[in-house]
This record gives sequence, structure tokens and C-alpha cells, in this order.
Amino acid sequence: MSVYGYIIIMALVTYAIRVIPLTVLRKPITNRFLRSFLYYVPYVTLAVMTFPAILEATSEPVYGLLAFIVGVLLAWFNGNLFVVEIGCVLVVLFCHFIA
Repeated sequence: MSVYGYIIIMALVTYAIRVIPLTVLRKPITNRFLRSFLYYVPYVTLAVMTFPAILEATSEPVYGLLAFIVGVLLAWFNGNLFVVEIGCVLVVLFCHFIA
């Protein structure tokens, strides 16, 4: 199959993903499980793409894991984005200086 065939298939799949819900689902979704599932899908997708990048962003994956843990703890205790970011950077710098 040529590259153009792959592009056409990709375009059709992308179009179908956007059009099928508009044509099939005309009423609001009332199923509680399905609504909560669809609510969390973007967050799970973002987490699945971000977590491996956090581990691979440093020279040692352990430093990234420690920064991730500190970032989660800072966010859990109502740290804003700037505080979480600075905390994670400081953890990685501290780990590099110790090692």
C-alpha cells in the first residue's frame, strides 16, 4: 500500500471518530459509569504520555521518579504549578549534586 493509502485511511478514521458520536448519540448520555469514564479519559491519556517522559528526562530514571513523587506530593498539598515545577527541578538538581 502506498503512503497516500495510509493517509486516506488515517483521514477516514479521524473523521469517523468525530462524526459517529454526532450521528449516533443524539440524546445526552445518562449512564453514570459511561459519563465518568468519558470524563477521565483525557486525564488518563495525558498521564500515560507524560509519565514515561518524566522518567526519561533525566540522566538517571530514579531522579525522574523522585521528582515525580515530590511533584505529586506538592500538588496533593495544594501547591500551584510554579511551586510543583520548582520543587521537581530542585529534587533533580539535588540528586545530581549528591551523586
